[in-house]
Amino acid sequence: MIVHLKKGKPEAERSEDDQQVRSVVEATLKDIEARGDRAVRELSQRFDAFSPPSFRLSESDIEGLMNKVADRDIEDIRFAQTQVRKFAEAQRNSMSDIEIETLPGVILGHRNIPVQSVGCYVPGGKFPMVASAHMSVATASVAGVPRIIAATPPFKGEPNPAVIAAIKLGGAHEIYVLGGIQAIGAMAIGTETINPVDMLVGPGNAFVAEAKRQLYGRVGIDLFAGPTETMVIADDSVDAEMCATDLLGQAEHGYNSPAVLVTNSRALATQTMAEIERLLAILPTRETAAKSWEDYGEVILCDSYDEMLDVANDMASEHVQVMTDRDDWFLKNMRSYGALFLGPRTNVANGDKVIGTNHTLPTKKAGRYTGGLWVGKFLKTHSYQKITTDRAAVEIGGYCSRLCLLEGFVGHAEQANVRVRRYGGLNVPYGEAAD
Repeated sequence: MIVHLKKGKPEAERSEDDQQVRSVVEATLKDIEARGDRAVRELSQRFDAFSPPSFRLSESDIEGLMNKVADRDIEDIRFAQTQVRKFAEAQRNSMSDIEIETLPGVILGHRNIPVQSVGCYVPGGKFPMVASAHMSVATASVAGVPRIIAATPPFKGEPNPAVIAAIKLGGAHEIYVLGGIQAIGAMAIGTETINPVDMLVGPGNAFVAEAKRQLYGRVGIDLFAGPTETMVIADDSVDAEMCATDLLGQAEHGYNSPAVLVTNSRALATQTMAEIERLLAILPTRETAAKSWEDYGEVILCDSYDEMLDVANDMASEHVQVMTDRDDWFLKNMRSYGALFLGPRTNVANGDKVIGTNHTLPTKKAGRYTGGLWVGKFLKTHSYQKITTDRAAVEIGGYCSRLCLLEGFVGHAEQANVRVRRYGGLNVPYGEAAD
């Protein structure tokens, strides 16, 4: 039997919050489309108190900011980007162009072609999200995207040097100090000074996520992303301190970041709740983490590992930290999630910052139908076909002619028939099927 020892905010209240965000974003995007740079500048001034002569950083601006970053920090950024690039390169190498001959003279194939321009949003208004530059910019660079632009909000009234360094080292071609809806809108819609992109990627707050959702179709996006989610699946092989730390470590992202413990140990469940209260008293980010835990934290007690698995697959959490005596069993049987973090030596922060897997992951149960951002998201697989012999043109043409007329498409059939006549010397009357 599954028992909820702690529940979060009711779903109806969460939906009400979402509706307010949708309305604001819709009006703001319309304003950006109508007034371009003027709207973007007014929005930046209103929300970030930031209105420089140009939102785009020059090469000298970038160099000056990077010179402010400590050598050790630059070294750490390079290390993290090396890990991300290694994994992205391995993923890219697993994707091959193909060409096969399905029948004599019939050639089919596909090519993996990079998206031609990508806008990477790197959050940084509340916390300077250095790692997000690795995940979007560096990964797009590995994919071979020829134009990568990045936008990041000012931090305490000015560009954050470490974030700018990470974006530049990641391989961005244009860097804009611009945040929120105005950044997303400017990159997707375009303005007098910013050429629009073909695709938007990167995490952000509720307004950024909603802006991407509303712009989807006009541009591609990596995925529909909501607030950070974390789930800890644990049994009595680990202790409450480990569980509480992993839950609060992600709850500090925002006031609405779900953090869920799924366990088959009542003792671990009650001890973890107590440990969370202890840690909240000393955690510097407790104001955010405590609110998130109060409104969105859950503790779910199960009778068995199978129940724990069912709960986890149903919730499809973004981050799933597994600490049990059968971690590989969960790896084998988990079907819906953003990313798995297996064993007590592993943790979600590793994935967020440095280990090499991408931290832009599906939320709000999107793990049921998509994975997270990876090098393949920046590649489009395009097919092609080629017929090289008269005999193949006639053989395929006969099948095509008959199948088109089966559906009532006479014009389609004639595309095949003209080739049957041309390359086979056969007399196929207009509008009739080739034999």
